[in-house]
Amino acid sequence: MDDLQGELRALVAGVRTHLEARARAGLVGVSKAPCPRGKGTVQVDAPAAPAAAAHPLTEPADLETAFAADSEPPFPHAGHGLTLVRAELGDCQRCKLAQGRRHIVFGTGNPEAHLMFVGEAPGADEDEQGEPFVGAAGQLLTKMIQAMQRTRDDVYICNVIKCRPPGNRDPEPDEVAACEPFLKKQIAVVQPRVIVALGKFAAHLLTGEHTPITRLRGNLKHYQGIPVMPTYHPAYLLRDESRKREAWHDLKEVMALLRHMGLT
Repeated sequence: MDDLQGELRALVAGVRTHLEARARAGLVGVSKAPCPRGKGTVQVDAPAAPAAAAHPLTEPADLETAFAADSEPPFPHAGHGLTLVRAELGDCQRCKLAQGRRHIVFGTGNPEAHLMFVGEAPGADEDEQGEPFVGAAGQLLTKMIQAMQRTRDDVYICNVIKCRPPGNRDPEPDEVAACEPFLKKQIAVVQPRVIVALGKFAAHLLTGEHTPITRLRGNLKHYQGIPVMPTYHPAYLLRDESRKREAWHDLKEVMALLRHMGLT
């Protein structure tokens, strides 16, 4: 923890130096260095903003206030930030699911992805391999991503719950509550421009609505200013293939939104 706070305090000092230099030059705000995939700057639990808006960088004073209040400072963007989040998760014992898991299933894919997929919980194959969506439902998700003219390496994939519920039962409220902070940190670090919520648990958590997924799907919502498209979980589509047409409609809406953002 001391090492983590040291790294974050160094981040604060660097940002302060940058802002002071810009102020002396008569410039206002925070500059954005070009990024190979057009990503914005780091977003830190800011109020909701329009979907296409750039993610603001928290002011040093805000970071120092967070330290003074003993609340949690933000994590750096992309790969290093995910490493820190995973390190904080550690050998998690925060809920009863720790007793029966083989592996924590954290997340996989591009740490700077524009598009993020969030499912509900690992299954048997995921628990065995420690990677999300590698079983039959994962194979279908891979096909869905490919149909969107992308690969799994282009997107970021994770679940609300990081450990497998026994018998693949539904996650329970205390389990969701234990894992929710880590999902929020993953989103804050990756900074996706669009999130696809796969199934009711991810959709309900990210939208704050508890409408049945059959009515919620296809209706664009927002989480922390990020557009969220709720749709069916691939496991559900394997059980009811008649719903695949609706799911494909939802994914086409996501593709259109990404094109509108200039992210082909």
